[in-house]
Amino acid sequence: MTTDATVLDGLDFPTPSLAVSDDVADLLFREARSVGAFTAQDVTDEQLAAVYDLVKWGPTALNTIPLRLLVVRTPEARARLAAHMNEGNRERVLAAPVSLVLAADPGFHKHIPTLAPHMAGLSDALDPQLETRQQMARTNALLQAGYLLVGLRAAGLDAGPMGGMDAAGIDAEFFAENGWQSLFVVNVGHREGAGTHHPRAPRHTFADVAQTV
Repeated sequence: MTTDATVLDGLDFPTPSLAVSDDVADLLFREARSVGAFTAQDVTDEQLAAVYDLVKWGPTALNTIPLRLLVVRTPEARARLAAHMNEGNRERVLAAPVSLVLAADPGFHKHIPTLAPHMAGLSDALDPQLETRQQMARTNALLQAGYLLVGLRAAGLDAGPMGGMDAAGIDAEFFAENGWQSLFVVNVGHREGAGTHHPRAPRHTFADVAQTV
């Protein structure tokens, strides 16, 4: 399997099949990076709400929309979250302007009569099926999480998603009452310099990953 290792600086990307400008494609994908170093500039609740109000339109199965967000701001909450992060991620949580715990809500079925009224009866049918609801919630919340990362970039923000954590510990610490199940943590802010010490890694080509039948 081969990978693209082309240096991006100064490269003119031909994009005849895209419906958006190269500037937009660069902002959302080509020049966007997972960021680990942020400036002290605030990220407001208004900015986060604007991002969510955009990405909530992304499709989920039956419009279930199971993604939930815990916005971690205060020093006390930040310390509580950091205690459940792997060692390499603790300082990142403590230093970021704001951290988001992205979680899936297995209780999404309670909202089906409102979000998918044509399937209202499914709410009662799913109620005793916890394992099925957990799987549905996780799959669709992860789908929404991808939208959210792109939405943060569209708002001019930078994101540093992290999976190194004690998910069960976070759930017990923050979600004991509502039953949400954490997926991963995203630090959000404005990048400090390049935001990372690592060069951009190569990517697979379409030919590497696609089959046509």
